[in-house]
Amino acid sequence: MRRYSAFAIAREAARYHTGWERAWRSPEPKKKYDVIIVGAGGHGLATAFYLGKNFGITNVAIIEKGWLGGGNTGRNTTIIRSNYLQDPSAALYEKARSLYETMSQDLNYNVMFSPRGVIMLAQTEHEVRGYQRTAHANALQGVQTEFIGPERVKELVPIINLDGPRYPVLGGLWQARGGTGRHDAVAWGYARACSDMGMDIIQKCEVTGVRQEGGKVTGVDTTKGPIDCDKLGLVVAGNSGDLANMAGFRLPMESVALQALVSEPIKPCMDVVVMANTVHGYMSQSDKGEMVIGGGTDGFNNYTQRGSFHHVEETVRALVETFPMVSRLKMLRQWGGIVDVTGDRSPVIGKTPLGNCFINAGWGTGGFKAIPGGGWATAELIAKGEPGPLSAEFGMERFIEGRFIDESVAAGVAH
Repeated sequence: MRRYSAFAIAREAARYHTGWERAWRSPEPKKKYDVIIVGAGGHGLATAFYLGKNFGITNVAIIEKGWLGGGNTGRNTTIIRSNYLQDPSAALYEKARSLYETMSQDLNYNVMFSPRGVIMLAQTEHEVRGYQRTAHANALQGVQTEFIGPERVKELVPIINLDGPRYPVLGGLWQARGGTGRHDAVAWGYARACSDMGMDIIQKCEVTGVRQEGGKVTGVDTTKGPIDCDKLGLVVAGNSGDLANMAGFRLPMESVALQALVSEPIKPCMDVVVMANTVHGYMSQSDKGEMVIGGGTDGFNNYTQRGSFHHVEETVRALVETFPMVSRLKMLRQWGGIVDVTGDRSPVIGKTPLGNCFINAGWGTGGFKAIPGGGWATAELIAKGEPGPLSAEFGMERFIEGRFIDESVAAGVAH
């Protein structure tokens, strides 16, 4: 596959862009693969990519019931950060953040990573103490964060109102090397790299059953026929429970909708990401000028990908208090995504009760920021059959043993 470069752009411009290749192949499935990954979102594609790059396993199929990146990967608010409290979480998310820094070069695809910085506002004394604790923990973990006062917050975000009618801004947890990326480009870049390795990306191919023999997986039944495999990875976010039921086990998580919206585009006014957990709202400005806005999850289990007036009202009210200027904006569009939430608000990366079947799920609202780290850890798990350093603490057995990785605060506003 040809490399993208400035010279390639100039060459194709001279011949009216008639020589561009397809970014990835769309083959028919083979009868058998070494590994099948169910889910062609960010985590599924990253898992396949690192299976090939780190372990030389390229006889891989990535199966997607819809279209590539059409689930949560294309429906999030693109925030990237690693300022988590617990050591296992910080290690996993910091690995992901560091991989984002070089992802465009590694994939030869511009994922538009923008390390603009992330502020998590402290608007109660409880949050001040909590974020100061997190800053100390991050210092011990080697994650660069700091707790800043309201004056510094105002300096970084001039449009903010420090004296809100309900909750004043008392400070914030600042991670200067956090930021945003282009969600679609992350999926497309990984897909292009996987296809270049010879992997098969099979879209519009829904899994209808998981076949097993002697307690081990042997393949899957799909709408395009049966496909055999030696190992199976389930990486389908909010639909993880359905796939687990097909494989004969239950997951300790629930699926809910998480909603977001964007405003009409305006001139640049905010060059950092701001998260306000107390009032349930977070916001950044896209390269096109839209204000990208997110809020909390629905209060009931569901599989909808639509928005609702209730969340528009709640989220916009919170942001108007914190950023009065947004009261004059019009909403451009709104959507929802299906997130899977565990009891301790940390993901599940590990083996399942079915032999040679592995799972990556339970990211809640933190899935996008963790894509490269989650893919790295899941690839190591599948290749070796045992969890590596990044995933060792995230197995399902922790819920039986009481080894919770509590991130109910650091995970963000939606939990």
